[in-house]
Amino acid sequence: MHHAPTEAESRLFTDVADKELTRLGIDPDLLPLVRNLSTEAHLDALRKILPEQQYDVLAGLAAGLTPEDVWRESVAVHAERTAATEARQTPAEDELAASMARSQGRIALLSGPEELLDVLSRPFDAWRIFLHPSQRRIAYHPSYNGPARVTGGPGTGKTVVALHRALHLARQLPDDAPDESVLLTTYTRNLAADLRHGLELLIPDQALRAKIRVVNIDALANQLVREDRGGPLTMLTSQKEINSRWNALARRLGLDYSDVFLDQEWRQVVLAQDLRSPEAYLKASRSGRGTALSPLRRAQVWRAVEGFTRDLRQAGEWTFLQVCAEAARLLEPRTDRPFRHVVIDEAQDLHPAQWRLLRAAVAPGPDDLFIAGDTHQRIYGNKVSLRSLGVNVSGRSHRLRINYRTTHEILQWSASLLSGQSLDDMDGGTDSLTGYRSVLNGGNPELRASADKAEEIADLTSRVAQWVNDGVEPGEIGVAVRYMQLGKEIAQALERAELPVRLLGTAQASGDGTGVCIGTMHRMKGLEFRFVAVAGVSDSVVPLASTLTPAEVDAQQHREDLLGELSLLFVACTRAREVLRVSWHGAPSPFLAA
Repeated sequence: MHHAPTEAESRLFTDVADKELTRLGIDPDLLPLVRNLSTEAHLDALRKILPEQQYDVLAGLAAGLTPEDVWRESVAVHAERTAATEARQTPAEDELAASMARSQGRIALLSGPEELLDVLSRPFDAWRIFLHPSQRRIAYHPSYNGPARVTGGPGTGKTVVALHRALHLARQLPDDAPDESVLLTTYTRNLAADLRHGLELLIPDQALRAKIRVVNIDALANQLVREDRGGPLTMLTSQKEINSRWNALARRLGLDYSDVFLDQEWRQVVLAQDLRSPEAYLKASRSGRGTALSPLRRAQVWRAVEGFTRDLRQAGEWTFLQVCAEAARLLEPRTDRPFRHVVIDEAQDLHPAQWRLLRAAVAPGPDDLFIAGDTHQRIYGNKVSLRSLGVNVSGRSHRLRINYRTTHEILQWSASLLSGQSLDDMDGGTDSLTGYRSVLNGGNPELRASADKAEEIADLTSRVAQWVNDGVEPGEIGVAVRYMQLGKEIAQALERAELPVRLLGTAQASGDGTGVCIGTMHRMKGLEFRFVAVAGVSDSVVPLASTLTPAEVDAQQHREDLLGELSLLFVACTRAREVLRVSWHGAPSPFLAA
């Protein structure tokens, strides 16, 4: 008597009525089977025999989505796809699109890496610009009547959507629109180069491509301020040097604040809110900063900020964020804005000063800003409220939940690193990985412990050699490390084993891209490889002790720094498409024990 409810409660779909399931497209004949499912593993076992549209619906419900979410994200997309596939396709897509005509462009019919590899054996570049119907609906929406946004975990195709949106906006421009009317921008120079490459594949027509300017945001800011000043700017880029100046100032003024605290207060409060007077700083909200400051202490901090900026001004030096803030100030009063449309990729890593520049770069109106990003991949700790910056995406925000890049096993393991973390969604709400899933199956991640660094490097070298021996191209292998010195040591070991190597961020990174790609976790952002080894995931390296604000200095900032390091590991692991190998020497990272 007592046992029955417990058993019923353990069923996956207890809370969903039969009529809801049939409305969502579940075949009535399948209902008894569906009612019997008690775990996601049982559902997974049915993947190959269930019609893929019905599997999608059940997987969404099992992952915690409401029937309304499932209707909007799966059923409605399915119903609309006939209209969606009428959107124009570029020559680069044709070959791949034709090969997928049987599945009407839905990749979910691929059951595992073997079939995926069959698709990927066609030019990988074509794969990188191919759209699935749920993505196409967002990218080719005729017009949004204000800022719009697409979010989603790694591998869900946000960058592909951003590229296609830029193409769509370029096509919509009036004939007399000048070149570079559309800005496609992102956080780093590396990522901007990737976007440029994607655009070349997507838009063979040079005249149309010329309508889009691709540049990273710091370079754009630098150009605007340089033109205003009539000469080059001297940039202060070394964080070590910045910290030592804060230190000297604190000593000179007799303040008991650390260099890290002062620098973060300047960046995360003063520059973030564009505070230009001691009165404004005294009244400003410091939410998110762990240490409360009395009015007297705020006055002391403001003296340090004034001294720091005065020293920079006298030396004729700038920091990147100062240049962005200055560029925004130059644009804000102008009636003619430099761009008609702005498309932003990896938006989660932008600082409020950079957001103000982008907001000022385009007049408010239809299709002014299109934003792609994922707060689970935020690695620079810049918290923003889009609304407070004049960017309202309410009612124009879309979430992609299906990963087309990484196997279910790698994805599940990587997502478990972040379990229990609550992230903001940049718009007053929270973001979660609920419903985020892969359509591919493969092996579990390989975890390898070694006694010391030499043993870990030797073990990694023989594994990479084995992959290459088994037919994996060296260029399809990525090795991610937390700091570059370890990457260089791994590169030397691979070269001694006669394996070609390219080091990201060095002169050696150029060339034809055929070597095993080695880079820091930061530089791996936005890249993807068939096989990925994440090395040196050891205690005190991940998280890297030197990047953490001590808890006693600022407990809140300490938590933020930890989350940034955790996101970095998540980003590195989700670069893998088929195989992920994670190794360490000595004690493993505390993140792996979670």
